[in-house]
This record gives sequence, C-alpha cells and structure tokens, in this order.
Amino acid sequence: MAFSGSPAFPADVARDIVDANRYMVLATADHAGTPWSSPVYFAHRGYREFFWVSSPQVTHSRNIAVRPQVGIVVFDSSVAISTGQGVYMSAVASAVDAADAEDAIAVFSRRSVTHGGRVWTADDLADAQGVSGVALYRAVADEHSTLAKDGQPDHRVPVRLTN
Repeated sequence: MAFSGSPAFPADVARDIVDANRYMVLATADHAGTPWSSPVYFAHRGYREFFWVSSPQVTHSRNIAVRPQVGIVVFDSSVAISTGQGVYMSAVASAVDAADAEDAIAVFSRRSVTHGGRVWTADDLADAQGVSGVALYRAVADEHSTLAKDGQPDHRVPVRLTN
C-alpha cells in the first residue's frame, strides 16, 4: 500500500509508513563488523518495539547474538522514483526471553492474523534446545527519522513516535 503523502507532520508520515508496510529491512553486523541485511515480516508495539520470527541459525540472528545494535528501515518499494519515503531506526535487538514471550507472541500473532497469517503460540517457538527452529526477536528503537522533503538527497530529520 503506497503512502499518500497527506499528513503534514513527519511523525504522522512515519506512523503511516510503519502501519502500511509488512516488511522491514534489518541491518546487522557480525563480530568483525561485516554488514548483513535481511527483510523480515514484522509486528510492532507503539512504534518502538519491533518483533519478528527467525531461525536462530540464520546470519542476522547469529549477528544479533554477538552485536545487538541494529539498523532498521521500513519503506514502500512500489512507489515511483524520487517519491519514496522511509522510516529509519537505530535499535537494540535480542531474542525474546521466556518471561516476555507470551506478551510478545500476542503482539506478533495479532498482526500476523490481520495480514492473512496464522495465530502464533509459544509452542511454535524454539525451546532451549532450538527444537522448533524459530525464535521470536525484538528490537527496541531508540531513534526514528524520515527524509526531509527539502530537495537535499538523504537529508534525515528526527521524528518522535513514542512518548
């Protein structure tokens, strides 16, 4: 779904982009700083917490285990050239621990169902031995920005999406 561009405030633009899109690009790095990026289906809570399901064995999950600082961008790749807009975030990511799993799974599951996916439960996630093959991850964003529409290429402006 393309963003209409009608909201006048950058925070409104950013919220619309996050709400309208299903995938975010997760940028990670390994212990040596070698970058890796991956698109992942996501759910969010309050535009600050972002959840996704991945195998603990894939590159981005292994990278998070050794370097939890990540970059995130959410954008609509279907818009015309020079009309795109995105939400850029710096965040800290980790696998969701058992104490927070029920609440986090509920957030992820609600959004999954709204997009034609399925209900997720704790039984769908890896146990301590990694039996299911997937784990739920969370990134907590500490900064958000969008592009300024001032004619300068990649001129980002900070936005505040949370209280």
